[in-house]
This record gives sequence, structure tokens and C-alpha cells, in this order.
Amino acid sequence: MEELRKGLLRIVSLVKREAVVDRATVKKILRELERELLKADVPPLIVAEIARRVEERTLSEEVPPGFSRRELLLRNLYQELVNMLGGESRYEPRIRKGSVVLLVGLQGSGKTTTAAKLALYYKKRGFKVGLVCADNYRPGALEQLKQLAEAVGAEFYGDRSLPPVEVARKGVAALRERGVELVVIDTAGRHKEERALLEEVKELAEAVKPDEVMLVLDATIGKSAGAQAEAFHKAVPIGSIILTKMDGAARGGGALAAVAKTGARIAFIGVGEKLDELEPFDPPSFVGRLLGMGDLKALVERMEKARLSVEPEALLRGKFTLLDFKRQLEELSKLGPLRKVLELLPGSYQLTPELEKASAESIKRWVAILNSMTREELLRPELLDHSRMVRIAKGSGTTVKDVKELLAAYKQAQKLLRQLGRSRQARLGLR
Repeated sequence: MEELRKGLLRIVSLVKREAVVDRATVKKILRELERELLKADVPPLIVAEIARRVEERTLSEEVPPGFSRRELLLRNLYQELVNMLGGESRYEPRIRKGSVVLLVGLQGSGKTTTAAKLALYYKKRGFKVGLVCADNYRPGALEQLKQLAEAVGAEFYGDRSLPPVEVARKGVAALRERGVELVVIDTAGRHKEERALLEEVKELAEAVKPDEVMLVLDATIGKSAGAQAEAFHKAVPIGSIILTKMDGAARGGGALAAVAKTGARIAFIGVGEKLDELEPFDPPSFVGRLLGMGDLKALVERMEKARLSVEPEALLRGKFTLLDFKRQLEELSKLGPLRKVLELLPGSYQLTPELEKASAESIKRWVAILNSMTREELLRPELLDHSRMVRIAKGSGTTVKDVKELLAAYKQAQKLLRQLGRSRQARLGLR
């Protein structure tokens, strides 16, 4: 999706640069928009409809007091893209404690990894989760899901000797006996012929009566995702859809638009290969990020999770030790790649691959250096003479130059915090 994001950011930039936003300007901007959406494999009929709606609204609606037609164009562009992807509301899967989820989809869509991602997502929300392998056709499927279950701390059930429908039925019963509150069933996607696959899915759904049937689709297939969603939708009561491989899908926009057009609801998108890289799909937040408007709510939530904060007392006293610095670096690394953090901020923040790699490597190297220090050194940085630096560099597999670089960064952070502390004291009337 990075190419689509860059293209849409370029269009937003074009809008902001135009001296006058008249009919000719709107048409020119929308031609660029159509080009970017078609490149992302969005179906031509949907592209034409979006362009028509944005043009019609921008040229006919009255500009609200205090705003410009430029801002009206950007607002309409944002709203029509949100509508394309399913509207303002986020779909909430029918998943409660005691629920059974059936994952279905074609071979290679990423169902097995998605089953583990889903298990981790709900485990973090307080569920005791269990995974059932109802795929006895693909070699290694049972072993793969079992390993993933162990990785995310979920219960597991599988039996190669039984047919898939029987495995699913027995798996649900066995896991419930173990106190599992959410059962996720991974099914086979072995059939190249759609009819055979859909028949098996129907049998499974009738046997276990799932609370939610989730269709897993590969975003790299683009607009043909819509046809797949429609076919499954007719065969089984699909509750929602998970789109995988969105991080590397140039055609992800097409998949999103095509699926939304069928009326099926997208519940989650896979945004990376790691097991925690599954996001609830929220059209306004998603479009906001594509257009560089950011999603500050998402950023606040992620920062809250990481508890990225400095003790107020330390700020006011101007005391900030290397131990505090170490804790902040460890919490910063929990936010994920710097590129993903910047995507949540308003504006067009761009990180080169080199800079992103350098920032991640620096944090990793600095944490290693800090781990090689004694507690006394972390609390009293003034003790760090040359001989101590040599010992720390050897212990962390770095150089004395790296240690000095860390100390320079620490002093800069300390200086900034002192300034913030003085500013806060002044505001509170403590000076």
C-alpha cells in the first residue's frame, strides 16, 4: 500500500499548491486521483464513481464559513474514499467469550498464520484462546499451527487420523473442556476448484455452528478479491473478512474496494509478517493515514500501551539518569518501526530505508550498551571514565565510540528535560 499512499500524498500536496480551486483545477486533480486508484487495482467503475461524486460535491456544495473550496475538496475526497471502503463505522466481529470462529479461504491466503494472529489479538484482550487444525491435507499444516499456538500461548487440538469435519467437532468440545473461551478453527484451502472447497466449508459450518465465519483473502490478488468474497458469501454465512499481506500489496486498494463493494465487512487487515501485526480495519483511520492526515487516536493508544512517559518528579527536579534513559529506549522499541509511528502523525513524514534502519540499529545498540553497565553506573553516569567505557564496550560487543555516542544522546535528552522542567516550574509558579 506504500505506493498508493505516496500517490495520494502527492495529490493532497497538489491540492494545497493550487492558487485557485475552480472547475478546471478540480478536474485536473481528479484525473490524477483516477490514475493513482487504477494503479492500485481499484475497479474502474468504482474509480469513476468516486471521481464523479467528488467533482459534483465540490462544485455544487456551499463552502462553510471560515473554510475554502480547497478544504472542501480535501474533505470530499476523504469522505468518498471512506465510503469506498465501507463507510464510517468499524465492523465488530460477533466474538464473545464462548465463541467459535471458523476461518475459510483459498490455498496460500495466509489462513494458518492469521489464525495465530487472531489468537494473539484476543488473548491480549483477556480471552483464553484455542486453535484447531481442521486441515489434514496440506503436509506440515498440523505442525505449523501447533508451533504457532505455542508461540502465542494458545491451546491446540489436531488429529491427523480423522476427517476435517470430525476434527473440528471434537476440537471444539476438547478445548472447551480445557476452559478455552474462544476457539479458532483453521480449515484447508487445498482445493483449486472452488465448488469442492465451498462444499467442505458448508459441512464444517453445519457441524460446529460457528458464531463468526471469517474469510481470509490475500490482498495481492487485487480486485479479483471481490469475486472470491461474493462466491464464499453465497455458499456460507460469511460474517467478516480478513485481508492479509496488506503491507506489501500494491494492489491492496483494489482488494479493499472490491470487497467493500460486495457488502461484506472487513474486520481486520494483516499489516506485516509478525504475529502482532493484525489491525482492526477502521476506514476513517485507514484513509486518514493514506492521505497524511494521521490517526492521532491510534498513536495515543500505542503510546499508552508502551507507557512512554518520564516520572513528573524527575522532570521537576531535573534528574534523569541513564537508568531512566534505558527504560525510555526499551519502551520506544515497543512502539514498533519508526516508519509506522510516523504514519500515525498528521503531515507527510518520510523516512528513508537507510534512516529507518539506522534508528532501529542505534536503539538496539544503545540498549545493549546500557545492559552492560552496573546499576551504580546507570544511576551515577559521572562515574563513567575511559576504563569503564572500555569494559562496557567489550561487554556489549560495541566500541568506545558507540558508548560515547550514547552518552552524547543521553546528555541531549537530559538537557531537553531540564528545559521542560524549568518551563513547567515557571507555569506552576514554583520559581
